[in-house]
Amino acid sequence: MKVRKPAVSGLFYAGSPEALQAQIDRCYTHELGPGVLPQVNSQGPGEIVAIVVPHAGYSYSGPVAAHAYRELAGDRVIDTAVILGPNHTGLGPPVSVWTDGAWTTPFGQVEVDELVSKRLLGGSTVGDETAHIREHSIEVQVPWLQHLYDAVKIVPIAMMAQDIDTARTVGRAISMLKPDRVPVIVASTDFSHFESHAIAAEKDNSVIGAILALDEDELYERCQRLGCTMCGYGPVASAIVAAKHMGAARASLLKYATSGDTTGDLSRVVGYASIVISR
Repeated sequence: MKVRKPAVSGLFYAGSPEALQAQIDRCYTHELGPGVLPQVNSQGPGEIVAIVVPHAGYSYSGPVAAHAYRELAGDRVIDTAVILGPNHTGLGPPVSVWTDGAWTTPFGQVEVDELVSKRLLGGSTVGDETAHIREHSIEVQVPWLQHLYDAVKIVPIAMMAQDIDTARTVGRAISMLKPDRVPVIVASTDFSHFESHAIAAEKDNSVIGAILALDEDELYERCQRLGCTMCGYGPVASAIVAAKHMGAARASLLKYATSGDTTGDLSRVVGYASIVISR
């Protein structure tokens, strides 16, 4: 079986299962986190279609990410997570799907949902591994899912092309999955990079407003007009498009913070947000 080895274990998150468990638990109970550990509700309402979460090192963005994963845990048990992340490495085709095998983290192996992955192929979306080998934006989401669910599968999609047409194509493809295979969508992004805390918060809150309105056109317009250096605008737009086609009608901001809130350095920060998109 084809197995992807972790690229950022021991760097973005702890490298042993015991340390990683403790690290994730601390993110949940952190003063910037939700304050409590998650409880998976197998009888939950099943309303969440997508979540938007950061992908920086857990010590920086983990408490913010914990808000979305706690909400997801309370919503239902999920079988498959389609994880959309920006391609930071520049390797591979415009949209790259890892289609089979498994990924490993300190928590063990998580299986790639081959059936769902291959249903998403077509056009500029191709089966490809090179884009994923060193990419962190998808990998850092996997331990969060393993922490919650014993048998979750993943569909990793790296987007180098983040124009709105590509985002819409990817989003529509996800929304057309057969009902018995409809997954949760995880859109992995950080927001402003290396601005002061005040400027980052101002730009990011404007962009977040477009996400909360489920308006992908406005998301692009505000990112461009404000010069917001959000790295995963394409994955988020794809999630918005897919979610609307899948019946989503509302989005909620659970938490916004910057790296300055954890480091104390407010001069050059990165912005993070946890958002849920629901029916």
